[in-house]
Amino acid sequence: MIQMEVNEDVILKQKKALEDALASNPKTAAKLRKMIREVILEERKKLVNSVEGAARMKSDPRGAAQSVRTSVYKRILGANINIYSSRRSGRPSAYQPERHPSKVGGNRRPVSYNTQRINSYGPHDRGFILRFLNVGTVKRQTIYGNRGSISARNWFERTAEPLMEQAVERLSELIDQELDKK
Repeated sequence: MIQMEVNEDVILKQKKALEDALASNPKTAAKLRKMIREVILEERKKLVNSVEGAARMKSDPRGAAQSVRTSVYKRILGANINIYSSRRSGRPSAYQPERHPSKVGGNRRPVSYNTQRINSYGPHDRGFILRFLNVGTVKRQTIYGNRGSISARNWFERTAEPLMEQAVERLSELIDQELDKK
């Protein structure tokens, strides 16, 4: 018969270490959310930088690319990146369009209320532009004539999917580093 001695202190220490590493532990969950937030914000920054090229936008003077938002979930461990809905945004901006050099000074028509309102859309309000570029629009006809359409470019999913995969890899590295510390 084989005799074996069990050191209960070592077993209790290992049990406590495993319980501390569980995601159901509030401290561990808070650390994980913090890591998720850091990783997702890095990927958002990369996505915002790539919006202009991916959506083939010629310019973005009013910052429509800034309408890409992130959210980290409270109830479950996770996050997402998407485009602001215009219903949830709405901070006015002080954007003033550049004046053409030949039109500086002299007589100008007053700027209409609607033009002032449209110019005050902030970057977060301009999520509709990114949505139009992503899914496209149908051909429109108004009393002023044909207004054409925007072809769907489907850039958001093609750009965001690889970035989210990178985020998962980065997060797993951070978790491994955190576990190695203990």
